[in-house]
Amino acid sequence: MRNKIKNSLHQTGKRNEASDGMDLALCIIDFENYEMQYSGANNPIYLIRDGKLNHYKADKMPIGIYPKEKPFSKKSIRLEKNDKVYLFSDGYPDQFGGTKGRKFLTRRLKKLLLKIHKEKMSEQKDILKKTFLKWKGNEIQIDDILLMGIKI
Repeated sequence: MRNKIKNSLHQTGKRNEASDGMDLALCIIDFENYEMQYSGANNPIYLIRDGKLNHYKADKMPIGIYPKEKPFSKKSIRLEKNDKVYLFSDGYPDQFGGTKGRKFLTRRLKKLLLKIHKEKMSEQKDILKKTFLKWKGNEIQIDDILLMGIKI
């Protein structure tokens, strides 16, 4: 994927060329065997099991040209029935708002997900949307927002 992005953007690593890239959390879930493969480019995933949030860190590099490129790592994660897996872009935690115009941050996102993870997924969606809009208030939305939850 990295090579395709670099080719599409004509990236060779030369000076003054575009250094755009893409952050991504990618997972493949085998529902029959309760196993998930995960790889991340700057975007982690969260797994909540039995009221505990497990944070699976991403590799600290984008997909695209990067000075210290190395192969992306792949994590194998055993799943259990009723686990909740959350993938997201940086748009939700990076949004400015609240009473002081600060970022929402991943710390608040983790706390929110732990608070609502027992709700139906449709209810979680509504809570996440309402929370985001309340936090954002009159601030300009600065980025795309993607937050996806999967119940195993």
